[in-house]
Amino acid sequence: MSTTESSSGTGARRGRVVPLCWTAILLDGFDLVVLGSVLPVLLAGHVWGLTPASGALISTLGLVGMTIGAMVIGTVTERIGRRRAVIFSVITFSLFTLLCAFAPSVMIFGLLRLLAGIGLGGCLPMSITLTAEHYAGTRRANSATTVIMTGYHVGAMATALLGILFIDSLGWRSLFVFGALPALVLVPLMLRYLPDSPTAVTADDAKPSIRAAVATLFSRGLLWPTIAFWVTSFMGLILVYGLNTWLPEIMRQAGYPLGAALGLLLTLNFGGVAGLLVAGFVADRVGIGRSTIGWFVGGALFLALLSVRIPAVGLYVAVFLAGAFVFSAQVLVYAYVTRAYPDKARATGLGWTAGVGRVGAICGPLIGGALLTAGIAYPWGFYVFAAVAGLAAIAVAAVGNAQPAPATNAIREKSQAL
Repeated sequence: MSTTESSSGTGARRGRVVPLCWTAILLDGFDLVVLGSVLPVLLAGHVWGLTPASGALISTLGLVGMTIGAMVIGTVTERIGRRRAVIFSVITFSLFTLLCAFAPSVMIFGLLRLLAGIGLGGCLPMSITLTAEHYAGTRRANSATTVIMTGYHVGAMATALLGILFIDSLGWRSLFVFGALPALVLVPLMLRYLPDSPTAVTADDAKPSIRAAVATLFSRGLLWPTIAFWVTSFMGLILVYGLNTWLPEIMRQAGYPLGAALGLLLTLNFGGVAGLLVAGFVADRVGIGRSTIGWFVGGALFLALLSVRIPAVGLYVAVFLAGAFVFSAQVLVYAYVTRAYPDKARATGLGWTAGVGRVGAICGPLIGGALLTAGIAYPWGFYVFAAVAGLAAIAVAAVGNAQPAPATNAIREKSQAL
């Protein structure tokens, strides 16, 4: 096969990865926030005798499942391959999300959210790993990762839109059906068109053991970066989940009407999409490490600015920019992780980084809730979140001289030979 034909074939396979992984993450984003869309209806209708406390428990169970899924699937994929891990994750969260529509009790509903969380937890890091490995060594190595993550915000906004259109007419169960049905199309497309990673090997004895993959994270030269990535991801997801959960209520406490507060939440997520597109472009040109630090610093500055009462236009601009920096900073962390670990531990490193980060996802809403209960969420909530962003910048700076995996060139050479 000629070099031109090989390059053409590689480009064609690579071109299928982004849309398929983007769609998977869109469904991930949809299913991840669907609970928040239906909880008010469940509480108002006293479905299963649900209370705010049991609703919070169900939400936490989903996050626990995501922690398990990110770590377990991220580790097992070193043996089964990235492609199989992504497809398994999509099937898992789609199946259990569909079953949520038929849950007969709060206990079964919570269990199904836990199991769906396992698939959700594996989908995102494995989609990022697969995409990163296909684009390793190209000028789009970082932007490809940030582009597919825009699917998360599109999925989140789609959930809100479908909730507005159909909850009253079709009931809350319909949202879980809507969240699962696209998998009937996506999974066959993935089975047919989604290529495995260029790092994949066929001989079982050539694949790293799970124990070896985990041990690599703590090996000489990688122990400190591993800890730094974990701390950064923990801080980053405190921000993402804390702001998405409590921004409207914090702004209400500041004296803004509910409509304006919800509009600010939408603005925050629009900023997230814009920030992802810009962040990848910048990281490809100035470096992933400096970009990640700069994005967390930017997030800290604009979060602190929100503690000051400013005119309406300025407020929306500040919220937009806060979303642009905060949400994309966390994705840059994921992109950075894929550059720091060798082939045999890349998915494990990202899975564990995302898994530890999910603990931050649990803590973020708790911190915001505690500040609201104490009556100091405005302005102190923004000071706290700004401090968290600052700590994340310090933590990612501590990664130091973690270099892109030396197998990057091997990935490119192997993909050209396929």
